Amino acid sequence: MRDRRAAEKRGRAGETVAAWYLRAKGWRILARRVRTPAGEVDLVAKRRNLISFVEVKSRATTAELDLAIDERRLARIAAAAEILAGRFATNGEDIRIDVILVSPKSRPRHIENAWIG
Repeated sequence: MRDRRAAEKRGRAGETVAAWYLRAKGWRILARRVRTPAGEVDLVAKRRNLISFVEVKSRATTAELDLAIDERRLARIAAAAEILAGRFATNGEDIRIDVILVSPKSRPRHIENAWIG
């Protein structure tokens, strides 16, 4: 149980880091931790005419980040984004799925267009 709580805390902290990183890059955070029947989207962000559904993965080491995201997880995020698109992309904005990988003592790694389905 303790490990689960530590992972949850690290995940929330990673989402905060990712949100600040996106804001610094000119994105506006529209929502955090949006739940759908298909799964949860960590961040929904907008910049100009683009809505990004962002999966954030936090790990204790940079080496662990290479294994943090896979096709199954991306498919789940894509399904959730499809459900949410009508709610957030209301003015014909383009949408995409991004991943931000976060670990201590390193800059966040932003993978744009992580899912091309």
